[in-house]
Amino acid sequence: MVKIIADSTCDLSSDLLEKYNVSIIPLHIVLGEKEYEDGCSIMPDDIFKWSDEHNATPKTSAASMEKAREVFAKYLEEYDEVVSFAISSEMSTTVNVMKLAAQDLEAEERIRVIDSRSLSTGIGLMVIEAAILAQEGKSAVEIEEQILQYVPRVRASFVVDTLVYLHRGGRCSGLAAMLGGAMKLHPMIVVENGKMHSSKKYRGTLNRVISSYSKDLEEALKKARTNRVFITHSECDEEIVTQVQDYLKGLNHFDEVLTTRAGGVISSHCGPGTLGILFIAE
Repeated sequence: MVKIIADSTCDLSSDLLEKYNVSIIPLHIVLGEKEYEDGCSIMPDDIFKWSDEHNATPKTSAASMEKAREVFAKYLEEYDEVVSFAISSEMSTTVNVMKLAAQDLEAEERIRVIDSRSLSTGIGLMVIEAAILAQEGKSAVEIEEQILQYVPRVRASFVVDTLVYLHRGGRCSGLAAMLGGAMKLHPMIVVENGKMHSSKKYRGTLNRVISSYSKDLEEALKKARTNRVFITHSECDEEIVTQVQDYLKGLNHFDEVLTTRAGGVISSHCGPGTLGILFIAE
């Protein structure tokens, strides 16, 4: 039997984690002098509150070696093998932490660590595929081989409501943040080759922007794998989320339209009002 593990940036809901028997290794959120485990000892709403009160951005750091070793050791007692997913190595050292933990346990042959080259439910999409393969009785090597074919086909993008968090985190200049707020600019953040970069910029209210963003993806969405698509957001208005759900269901292309809240790491960098549509290209 193979156990599927992922770091906390996969942004899968507790229901999905339970359904697919996936366990989590948390990254860390640093607020001032205090450090928390993402999704365990702190939630996104706490992060937004702290950030606004202190006019500062949260910092994030990789999962700890101790935690990765602890989780791996636990499941190696119950399972024959482990497949573990990490946020893109271009964004975090978590993948290396997992590999070192496997070495420390002298279990490199039993633990396959996958560099997702993605983030959020871009990782979550691959995690679910791996979990289904594990349920079918596939070996860790067979799962890894299949998932590596999906890695370059994952499409992960987001639109942010505010440039403030990107500015505080050093990913956007103060002038750009100020002008962006005044002009109601909302950049589209795309993950390509394991890195985030700004793509198209939208202008207007968030409701209108999200509608335009969704429609801009339509051609790619119609060529996506049909099993599932994710909507992942951080504190978006319910009306906007429902609007996107209805749009995706109206394409009559996907078997499942799944919605999750972004976890602490993604929320720390993008801020409230961020929404993304994530899928795997056929």
